[in-house]
Amino acid sequence: MTSHEEKRHILIVEDDTDIAELVQIYLHHQHYSTSVAHTLKDASRLFEEHAPDLILCDIVLPDGLGTDWVQLLREKTELPVIFLSSRQETEDIIQGLEIADDYMTKPFDPDIMVARVKKRIKSSKINPPYSDDSSEKVWRDGWLDIHFDRYEVAVGGNELSLPAKELQLLLLMAGRPGHVFSTDYLFEQIWGLDNWSDVRTVMVHMHHLRRKIENPLDPHRYIVTVRGVGYKFQTRQNRR
Repeated sequence: MTSHEEKRHILIVEDDTDIAELVQIYLHHQHYSTSVAHTLKDASRLFEEHAPDLILCDIVLPDGLGTDWVQLLREKTELPVIFLSSRQETEDIIQGLEIADDYMTKPFDPDIMVARVKKRIKSSKINPPYSDDSSEKVWRDGWLDIHFDRYEVAVGGNELSLPAKELQLLLLMAGRPGHVFSTDYLFEQIWGLDNWSDVRTVMVHMHHLRRKIENPLDPHRYIVTVRGVGYKFQTRQNRR
């Protein structure tokens, strides 16, 4: 399964176990994978472990406010966030929408919640940077060309032969530009249960990959380190 065919993962940050379970049931029915955090501390851990595609977040959590937590996340990633909150005052909703991509008040219709999740994932910048209608999945920006279906990469118009692990890392990350991948997640996806390697292997491969694909005459960088979390593939369009 290629990176753009992976099951989308939703992180649910909700301290009410009944609501969290209800949301999970509806999302699983639509073939999304999920993880649940009942505190912001757990949410930060699960964010790093699972590299979610979207976050559904309550605002009032036992250890803080979801709005504060999401504001910190915005420094690392552009992935879509939907607030699920019992706060229904206009001021609260406006504040939430200034931080997140959507805001739903409790109680909410689960079917509408799923529809909004689908819409946000479809329109987000972490979707593959090519048209799903195209017969060939290709991304190019004038320097770097990536042919996803053919597993081919070109730099400056010249074909680049990459070792298997470096190619897999590039395809995985470039398939979801702007998305932050934790080092642990990348290691698990590429190396799996390899007992002879550890997460430091990811850093070594990223170093080699950068040297091969970056344009030394261009300040733009495709592979960006997100301190304390991992890495993301950055296009000029989603550069922040």
